[in-house]
Amino acid sequence: MTSIQNRKTVNSEWYTTICLPEVFKEKSLQKSLKDRKNNRQRRIILHHDNASCHRSAETTRFLEGQKIELMDYPPYSPDLEPNEFYLFSSVKNKLRGQRFLRREEAVDAYKMHVSEIPRSEWKKCSRN
Repeated sequence: MTSIQNRKTVNSEWYTTICLPEVFKEKSLQKSLKDRKNNRQRRIILHHDNASCHRSAETTRFLEGQKIELMDYPPYSPDLEPNEFYLFSSVKNKLRGQRFLRREEAVDAYKMHVSEIPRSEWKKCSRN
């Protein structure tokens, strides 16, 4: 996947012209619109947070034009908070102080630590 240059801001122009098209291509999601609309297995549903590049008019127009569905993300979502504040902070702590030469190395390290979290911890986090 395309990485953003060091110290560059993610804005809606980059998000709609570089990031999203590449994600769709990478995940082989560039199926015909008719096929996606009629086949629930092929629909694309994005879960955006409230970042400005996700909520901009440019991004909204782009996603509407691509027939992409958005899952709502309320300003305060207690259902998602355990993952954000417990599990992901746990992974962040494990990665703290490490240096990576390439973006892919950082992503691989993150994935490895997330995969090491026992299923029971995910369940406990969701229950709480």
